[in-house]
Amino acid sequence: MITSELPVLQDSSNESGAADGVGLSLNMSEMDEPEMKGKKKRGRPGKQPTTSKKPRKSPTDKAMVVSRGRGKANGVAQHNGDGGDPVTLFEVVKMGKSAMQSVVDDWIESYKQDRDLALLDLINFFIQCSGCKGTVRIEMFRNMQNAEIIRKMTEEFDEDSGDYPLTMPGPMWKKFRYNFCEFISVLIRQCQYSIIYDEYMMDTVISLLTGLSDSQVRAFRHTSTLAAMKLMTALVNVALNLSIHQDNTQRQYEAERNKMVGKRANEKLELLLQKRKELQENQDEIENMMNSIFKGIFVHRYRDAIAEIRAICIEEIGVWMKMYSDAFLNDSYLKYVGWTLHDRQGEVRLKCLKALQNLYTNRELFPKLELFTNRFKDRIVSMTLDKEYDVAVEAIRLVTLILQGSEDALSNEDCENVYHLVYSAHRPVAVAAGEFLHRKLFSRHDPQAEEALAKRRGRSSPNGNLIRMLVLFFLESELHEHAAYLVDSLWESSQELLKDWECMTELLLEEPVQGEEMLSDRQESALIELTVCTIRQAAEAHPPVGRGTGKRVLTAKERKTQIDDKNKLTEHFIMALPMLLSKYQADAEKVANLLQIPQFFDLDVYSAGRMEKHLDALLKQIRLVVEKHIETDVLEACSKTYSILCSEEYTIMNRVDIARSQLIDEMTDRFTHSMEELLQEGEEADDDDIYNVLSTLKRLTAFHNAHDLTRWDLFGNCYRLLKAGIEQGSMPEQIAVQALQCSHYSILWQLVKITEGLPSKYYNDYGDIIKETLSKTRQTDKILCAKTLILSLQQLFNELLQEQGPNLDRTSSHVSGIKELARRFALTFGLDQIKTREAVAMLHKDGIEFAFKYQSPRGPEFPPVNLAFLEVLSEFSSKLIRQDKKTVHSYLEKFMSESMSERREDVWLPLISYRNSLLTGGDEDHMSVTSGSSSKTGSVRSKKGRPPLHKRQESSVEGSWMLRNDTLQTPGALQTPQLTSTVLRENRPAEHMPDPDSEPGSENDYVHNPQMQMSWLGQQKMEEVSRKDRANMNYIKSRSNQGVRQTVRGLMEDDAEPIFEDVMMSSRGQLEDMNEEFEDTMVIDLPPSRNRRERAELRPDFFDSAAMIEDESVCVM
Repeated sequence: MITSELPVLQDSSNESGAADGVGLSLNMSEMDEPEMKGKKKRGRPGKQPTTSKKPRKSPTDKAMVVSRGRGKANGVAQHNGDGGDPVTLFEVVKMGKSAMQSVVDDWIESYKQDRDLALLDLINFFIQCSGCKGTVRIEMFRNMQNAEIIRKMTEEFDEDSGDYPLTMPGPMWKKFRYNFCEFISVLIRQCQYSIIYDEYMMDTVISLLTGLSDSQVRAFRHTSTLAAMKLMTALVNVALNLSIHQDNTQRQYEAERNKMVGKRANEKLELLLQKRKELQENQDEIENMMNSIFKGIFVHRYRDAIAEIRAICIEEIGVWMKMYSDAFLNDSYLKYVGWTLHDRQGEVRLKCLKALQNLYTNRELFPKLELFTNRFKDRIVSMTLDKEYDVAVEAIRLVTLILQGSEDALSNEDCENVYHLVYSAHRPVAVAAGEFLHRKLFSRHDPQAEEALAKRRGRSSPNGNLIRMLVLFFLESELHEHAAYLVDSLWESSQELLKDWECMTELLLEEPVQGEEMLSDRQESALIELTVCTIRQAAEAHPPVGRGTGKRVLTAKERKTQIDDKNKLTEHFIMALPMLLSKYQADAEKVANLLQIPQFFDLDVYSAGRMEKHLDALLKQIRLVVEKHIETDVLEACSKTYSILCSEEYTIMNRVDIARSQLIDEMTDRFTHSMEELLQEGEEADDDDIYNVLSTLKRLTAFHNAHDLTRWDLFGNCYRLLKAGIEQGSMPEQIAVQALQCSHYSILWQLVKITEGLPSKYYNDYGDIIKETLSKTRQTDKILCAKTLILSLQQLFNELLQEQGPNLDRTSSHVSGIKELARRFALTFGLDQIKTREAVAMLHKDGIEFAFKYQSPRGPEFPPVNLAFLEVLSEFSSKLIRQDKKTVHSYLEKFMSESMSERREDVWLPLISYRNSLLTGGDEDHMSVTSGSSSKTGSVRSKKGRPPLHKRQESSVEGSWMLRNDTLQTPGALQTPQLTSTVLRENRPAEHMPDPDSEPGSENDYVHNPQMQMSWLGQQKMEEVSRKDRANMNYIKSRSNQGVRQTVRGLMEDDAEPIFEDVMMSSRGQLEDMNEEFEDTMVIDLPPSRNRRERAELRPDFFDSAAMIEDESVCVM
């Protein structure tokens, strides 16, 4: 029958508990202390006589009564009157500057002088450690019971913050928790020989902690429970010491009593009897204290509503059972841990498992754990699948400990539940399961029998049977695609076995022997796959893909191990791999796996170890494999192996390159010959002709993927095949697919050569500092950043004109370099075209003006001097939204004469290409920008309609961002533009008037008038609308009424986009004014358009004040 009663601590001759390293040293300060209060000592210093000992009262039945007094605590004067501010015990422990033993010794000294005042300091210490600002006064102790005092402290407790020392974050409070626990432990250790038996200190402390642990205030309950559990742990240590002393005294007494009468010392016997009696009395008192704590606090708090409090209780009971197993390791206490295994919080379940691990680690305790194991084993095994990974890991480790202690404790079903976890994606779980698998499968072999078998078979390693068991487990798990996971799971526990590549090779190469079972074909495939995975794990020294967060930095020791393993596997497989390929060259699956091994070699070993003959043997075997197989996996593995061996950094490159070239030559000749026969026979070609072409083309395609075979001109032959297939319609589909793929690789290799040949000298001039500066400028002012980019390109173009003259060679590397720089600049604008809309438009405007700035001195029939710059400017056309392309194109036409649009000579190609880049997609967009973007704010903005037309036009003029006169020109000498602070521009007074000498749209207006800065796109829109209106009116007058209606309908559809929707408001004030102006009119809820979702992802809400404010905030200096 399981009960919760604390057992009587009886004498025991079992001294196994002493192995826990319990300290038996005496406190010298207590040994020398005088008799307290004039009472006689009883065997121990400071102990009161017990000739007529009264029954002890329960600590909870006593009230704390403290008389007036003054003394010292912690070595500092303590005042409860009107004295100065004292340094409290709480502050000393919190600061942690003094050694804890000296702090406790100071408190003991103050207790000897005035125990009431010292206890008051200790009581306030527990109150303040709970975060309570209240203080217990002497008057409260004189007139109030424990419950009343705690109620008073509760009233003074400030629970608004919810934080208290044990829950506060930061290293200081983490250290405080440690100091708090250490203080209690040291206090009991230093008082264990006298003060704890005075029936005053311990009764007072236990009574206080019991009352606080039952409080509704979480801080009181949490702090007092932790203190009580640590107090209990310290008392268990004292009880263990007493038990050891009792055993020693009993043995001394028995030895003395068994002496002959003449040699027996009666005085010594009396002393030993007195000592044994005193120890028993002390044991009884300690037992009484522990019963009070266990029944008064633990039994209630192990099921507290707060998970952390429950975890504290379970953690400490585990310590008691391990420390004093004779008293606590029984079903009366184990049941609490077993019940808490079902706790709903992972933190508590984790404490249960760790407590049990400490018990199962000691094999001597297994007999006492047998009943518990039988009852709770199923729960522990099921916890290996816990939703909390930390809990699952500890559950697997506990199951492994149970397996080590008793193999019969776990059934086959229990073991299988753990086995499959080696394939878990969570690496700690898999590694723990790998340890279990190692203990179960690889720890029961007979080393002597294994060595005898290896010697009989001529093997150098005795691990043959263990490797066979691993292969069988892998096959039975039916997760063959996860061999890398299995190896990684076992890597930490079975690394010596997994690195035994000699044994693996011997198993694969050995010949059949009569009477012994050989590996089956399926087992050989599995062993090869596992071998390759172990090689990869050793060479790369990191988990496979899917396990872990990425490659971590290896320590020096790990790096050395990796290098040693790589050298070891290279030296072995350089010689063994050709033999393995020779044996299994007919098996595609095995060969494909084996050919992965060279990529993990240290290829310098070939030349350093003079092993070129083994390299030749490997190349010979790879060639045979290529000639024998047409499977894609095998051919790609061969191609990759050649690519690795041909690395220019190794001296073997020339030897491998010759072998590869010879192989390609033969395959190309064979392909050409078979292709000619196929084309000649046409529809009469038989299966052999088709197979010859297909097999050779497959091999060449696989090699072309990893090797540049351009010099063999495979593209021409593939083109002939495809052309014949199109013309005749009889080309087999497989040949057509391979020909297309081979042609694709040929084109890609050509593009690689072209890309690598492009100059990048201009972009290289832009280092990290300049790039970071551009980034910051773009955040501050996107338009200014765009003007900076176009200005830098113009300066480079001017320098090039000065070097080469007006007849610029547009195909030169210098022009290509400027275009490449422009392309990279264009990428800096990102994907959100709305945010960069104004900046990109301004960039195009400046570029157009620069291109047409100077007319040719030879006459108007020749292109402007800077016209070639339009070819550079076209790199930014993709960053314009469609409707802005039309606007920019209209602006371009202002600079073009009628003759220019008709010219088609080469010198006019920059203009033609730039116009085409603007016309692409420019006429296809009739969607409203705002209608798509406003869907982001759905319910808030869907009820706001569009403002009246006249207000839209006003908003267009006032809020536009680039309104400038057409006469504005880029400075001829390309000086750096004047940079104006955004703050200065925004904070200019409203009554600021432009210079009367400057005309509208001049540079002076751009610098000083924020409205003028943001008006160019709006002006172009308005002019375009005006032109359409004039043309439409003339058109309407010349048509019938029906034609008029159709025309008007068409024009309304073309102009459905309101003008102001293309205008970004320039300030928060304008936005607020617009919202107030349109608040009453914007009540129409339009249905979402067909492409609303797509446009909403790319375009922001122009009327979203949050977006506007965010965009402006980066401009504040």
